[in-house]
Amino acid sequence: MFENLSERLERSFKILKGEGKITEINISETLKEVRRALLDADVSYKVAKEFCDNVKKKAIGQNVLTAVKPQQMMVKIVHDELVEFMGSQEVGLNLKGSPAVILMAGLNGSGKTTFSAKLGLYLKKKGKKVLLAACDTFRPAAIEQLKTLAEGIGLPVFSIDGESDPVKVAQAAIAQGRRDGMDIVIVDTAGRLAVDQELMDEIRAMHKACEPSETLFVVDAMTGQDAVLSATAFNEAIDYDGIVLTKLDGDTRGGAALSVKAVSGKPVKFVGTGEKMEAIDVFHPSRIADRILGMGDVVSLVEKAQEQYDEKQARELKKKVAKGKFNFNDFYDQIQQVRKMGDIKDLAGMLPGVGSAMKDVDIDNDKAFKGTEAIIKSMTPYEREHPEVLNGSRRRRIAAGSGTTIADVNRLIKQFEGSQKMMKMAIDGSLQNRLKGLR
Repeated sequence: MFENLSERLERSFKILKGEGKITEINISETLKEVRRALLDADVSYKVAKEFCDNVKKKAIGQNVLTAVKPQQMMVKIVHDELVEFMGSQEVGLNLKGSPAVILMAGLNGSGKTTFSAKLGLYLKKKGKKVLLAACDTFRPAAIEQLKTLAEGIGLPVFSIDGESDPVKVAQAAIAQGRRDGMDIVIVDTAGRLAVDQELMDEIRAMHKACEPSETLFVVDAMTGQDAVLSATAFNEAIDYDGIVLTKLDGDTRGGAALSVKAVSGKPVKFVGTGEKMEAIDVFHPSRIADRILGMGDVVSLVEKAQEQYDEKQARELKKKVAKGKFNFNDFYDQIQQVRKMGDIKDLAGMLPGVGSAMKDVDIDNDKAFKGTEAIIKSMTPYEREHPEVLNGSRRRRIAAGSGTTIADVNRLIKQFEGSQKMMKMAIDGSLQNRLKGLR
């Protein structure tokens, strides 16, 4: 995410390296490179110019403290301006009504149907009763797609076989949601390959009939300036409440994320960051700015970990580690929790300074864990419970059963033993600190 933009901006700041203060000359040279970086990221010329003009106004005459270098000051000014351009702060959903209605709008291929299911799961995890309404009667496979996605995450779908009028389907879905005591009805609508009058007339009719408390425009972040143009056109038609940027994990340029708020005036509320149903994030402008400037996003990383964190399971694991009974079943469970957090490369990019280092590293999540899981599954239940019995003959059998080598098995056992020791040390250290506090 944003790798190329981050790299270009980092190079532009190096112009100020070694400078004693910010001057009009060196700031102009730096901003020339910043403007080029933004244009290469598919930010519109108008937005890029306005951005750089604002930065220049704030930077000229800036009193640089002795402890702060001009380069560092420039990074801060650019960071603050990025946050301002992307909306200053996160904006939540407006969920009013019984049920509250969320209307999804967008073009074909934007990921609207998939995101409807993702949002449903996101709200379900927050304790909401959600009904998905399959109102895309234009695309034949859309209804079946939504049903398949919903089945995998345990959400109900409302549809009417043979009904071609999406307004009737939507109104019936809302009525059904009210009867069933649903908190939220998410209405998936039809899209088109391009913005046209028929699409706009249909989405206006849907908006009027549903009276949604929240209307979200879903757009593919990889389409760059086309995303910004379609966002503007839809906003003129239905005055939506917020924007969803999908496929942000595949967008190395990031121009849509930087431009769409400045051009449309509407906040980005969510981003899609992968294919899994859990790959949905609230849009935090400050965190995105941190990542663009190579500062990482530790807060989001912690939040992802907390989503998979089971407090009861963690307490039980802590007891087992303290007693030296941590085994391969526990190790396997920990791997599954990490997998649920998302793409490894994306997670690593949330650590400060790691994003640029991971730029050219190709990591396949499935391949990264496949060998490890195969080795553990090739162990007998007794071996997983009692790792100390894994002698040479057992290791050879496990290697043959998992399609790996003895070296692979030995390496995993060594990693397991290392994890065992580190977790024991961490718990022992925590206990010692608590004892000191009591003395």
